Amino acid sequence: MSCFADDSDGARRATVHAREDHTARGLKRMRRTATCLLACMIALLLVCVAWQPDHSWLAWPRAFAEAGTAGAIADWYAVVALFRHPWGLRMPHTAIIPQNQQRIAESLGTFVEENFLTPDLIADRLSGHDTAHALARWLAQPANSRGVADVVAHAVAGLLDRMEEADAQWFFDRLVIPQLRTLDVSRVAGDVLKVLTESERHRPWLVHGLEALEKWLAANVEMIKAKFSETSRYTPAQLDDYIVRKFIEGIIALLHEVAANPNHELRHQFDESLQALIVRLQTSAVHRRFGRSLMRDCIRFFRHADYYRVLLERLRMRVAADLGHEQSALRDALTSMLASLGKRISREPAIRHKLNAWWLTLVRELVVRYGRQLSLLITEVVKGWNADEVSRKIEAEIGRDLQYVRINGTFVGGMVGVLIHAATLVLVR
Repeated sequence: MSCFADDSDGARRATVHAREDHTARGLKRMRRTATCLLACMIALLLVCVAWQPDHSWLAWPRAFAEAGTAGAIADWYAVVALFRHPWGLRMPHTAIIPQNQQRIAESLGTFVEENFLTPDLIADRLSGHDTAHALARWLAQPANSRGVADVVAHAVAGLLDRMEEADAQWFFDRLVIPQLRTLDVSRVAGDVLKVLTESERHRPWLVHGLEALEKWLAANVEMIKAKFSETSRYTPAQLDDYIVRKFIEGIIALLHEVAANPNHELRHQFDESLQALIVRLQTSAVHRRFGRSLMRDCIRFFRHADYYRVLLERLRMRVAADLGHEQSALRDALTSMLASLGKRISREPAIRHKLNAWWLTLVRELVVRYGRQLSLLITEVVKGWNADEVSRKIEAEIGRDLQYVRINGTFVGGMVGVLIHAATLVLVR
């Protein structure tokens, strides 16, 4: 499991580094382009200044170069002032992002809360999607359900590996045992028997019990004969043998009759006795006290026999051994359960409707209850970032677009300079 996590983290870090390197190279390339354009404007301006006395028409490119240079320098200053102090000089209103990190963090958290974490907005966006159907179809695919089962199985194994004996003892002492102490064992037993007897579900068990009793009688004939002879000392052995043999044959024949005839009188008597037992288990105070006493003895034995450690170790061994096989029963069971769940939900529109309604209600309640905490989390995380690192990352993400601003500012400034020069000539004439 750890190797799988390490490989995943390594791949993710490699992807992040590759993306950051690509972004940094693109930013450097655009920065050089904008700077080279500024240098070209300055070079054009110097050429025009030097040759304009001999060539009057150079006034037009000079006006373009002067305004383009001014625009390029102004936009360079504006871009740099967002992230750092130009030329290292601490001029007012420069290094805007690092200097205002705290205010930006608070504004970002408030912006997310007011514009994204509103219950109505999220519910409206999600209400148009059949989330349950999409999830069900996704789970119904064997590859997807297998992937989820792998994650769950490894998570269970990791949880068991990290769990100590004290943790298991705390779990049972605080969560399991208090529930067992209040459990009405007698009533639960009665309810279980009631469920088993409904729709005659207990009939196969009764037949199985009759067959087991027949096998026991056939296998222990000699023992029964010996016991009969011990209690009948004054009868011949041949007579004892005959009586026991006929008795067992009669019992076996009776068992065959009861097993073959669903309406046999003994079956009715058995069912009546079972129903009476169910009523006693569910209503009798004596049975209730006996059940609670039995549960207390089980809890006491469980605690004194060091079963916390034994249970934890056996569970770890079973899960580890199962996951070590290519055909894991745990993974196969989870995969089958998830795939069946997905198919069942896909076929049942009523279930999907209920799940979608539950999902929207849950999302709305979570947003109402925890939306403010999420916005505060965003604020605290941004406040905790290193100011220079934040500035560098933001510049890496939007720096290329800002370099386009410098380039556009150079050309726009140049065109404005030409227009101003033309307007000046018109006014002078």
